[in-house]
Amino acid sequence: MQKYQVTIQFEVSEAFMEQVPAHRTYINFLINKGTIDHYAVSMESHRSWITLNAESKKEVEKILKKSPLSVFWTFEIDELFVLDGQHYRLPEVNPN
Repeated sequence: MQKYQVTIQFEVSEAFMEQVPAHRTYINFLINKGTIDHYAVSMESHRSWITLNAESKKEVEKILKKSPLSVFWTFEIDELFVLDGQHYRLPEVNPN
């Protein structure tokens, strides 16, 4: 299983906003399933970033196209070589 970073560009419209609740349900399902590690959205720049686990870029595309918002998107998929951060480390030990 590889990690991928998806950068999504979108335009906001009334039709877009109507699909947000169904999209959030789908994203929550993928987070709970362990497919998505991180999900972030900027309404300022109309971009989203998703870090997810998949076997290939084609699988990532299939996952993305199942979202009700996919018709509003253009996106780039990058396979990650390294992903590191606080959430990938062991917790700090604090003696009582």
